[in-house]
Amino acid sequence: MTLDELIHDWNDPLPGDARIPQLNDETLRDGLQSPSVRDPDIAAKRDLVHRLARLGVDALDLGMPGAGPKVLAAVRALMVEIRDHRLRLHPNVAVRTVEADLAQVAEIQQRAGLPVEAGVFLGSSPIRMDVEGWDLDFLVDAARQAVAFCRRHEVAVMMVTEDTTRARPDVLRAVYGAALDEGAQSLCLSDTCGHATPDGVRRLVRFVKEEVVKDRSVRLDWHGHNDRGLGVANAIAAFEAGADRLHGSILGIGERCGNVALDQLMINLHLMGHPKGDLSGLPALAARVAELCGVEIPANYPVLGRDAFRTGTGVHAAAIAKALHRGDVGLADAVYSGVPAALVGRRQEIEIGPMAGRSNAVYWLEMNGYDPSPDRVDRILRTAKNSPKILTEAEIRAVL
Repeated sequence: MTLDELIHDWNDPLPGDARIPQLNDETLRDGLQSPSVRDPDIAAKRDLVHRLARLGVDALDLGMPGAGPKVLAAVRALMVEIRDHRLRLHPNVAVRTVEADLAQVAEIQQRAGLPVEAGVFLGSSPIRMDVEGWDLDFLVDAARQAVAFCRRHEVAVMMVTEDTTRARPDVLRAVYGAALDEGAQSLCLSDTCGHATPDGVRRLVRFVKEEVVKDRSVRLDWHGHNDRGLGVANAIAAFEAGADRLHGSILGIGERCGNVALDQLMINLHLMGHPKGDLSGLPALAARVAELCGVEIPANYPVLGRDAFRTGTGVHAAAIAKALHRGDVGLADAVYSGVPAALVGRRQEIEIGPMAGRSNAVYWLEMNGYDPSPDRVDRILRTAKNSPKILTEAEIRAVL
């Protein structure tokens, strides 16, 4: 029997949805706004840009040039890198509705000779408007002037409303409508504070598509945060409801609890029938981001963590070992795993610890060229059962 016949899948494969989701990486902008990360140098950022391009990411937020000379220099360098290496990436930058910042984006585009999209952002929720002392007329006027300026300088605009998931319908209708009237090419809905649930995301996306976009040819983006642990689920809900491009960062780094974890999103989209390309390079990319930004990948992090495909439990190990003895690697990769390890260039690993059974020891002995005699198995298990943790290879060899 095939794996499809052996697994009854209750998940919805989105039948009839032939759209291919676009992905916008935020690692080098929103990701670096995390208070706990280190800002890599330009050479390291160049390396990450190439890795993201190979992974199949469509677009890349290069930073917020208005934040200072260091960010501006990095944005300029990365624009040149994308241009000179003809990377299949569409660059964008975050920018306030301030003419000096917008002029900077126009200058970056002119200097590089490469189109860059301006992610023009503006707060939109009642709570933000109250704190800032803004009214609706101010927001609409700011949006109009910003988009009109960009249009005059031939800079494409993605109109971003901050805190969209807590904004009133009339405000969104007015601000987005004004931006579209002035020539904005795309709209971005933002869950800036990680407030939304999947149901809320679906309602919001459908509202904007039906009440704002209507029959216009406009790209719709989703930018989410993970404060309630719903970042990936919300991004998937946004795509299901009609969003075209989803934002995220590698390992989900970003402000507070982080952004949508782009790596997890790519895995889930792949398993839902929307592959973006070869994901075997994902572990190396994540490790590189962790190294450069000074963060650790938790052992239980989905797919990329050290323990993602390890087991020290006897029952689990026995099932995996039985599948391997049948010569069926695919079956071994699926019997106790919701994600195929081979998808990201990894394999199932059987360890020996206090919860191990005879199958764990037999498997280890066979994989390391030992005869799995009852005496060897017993000696390893006695040590394992008295250990508070998984045995290291050196500890096992010492027993032998």
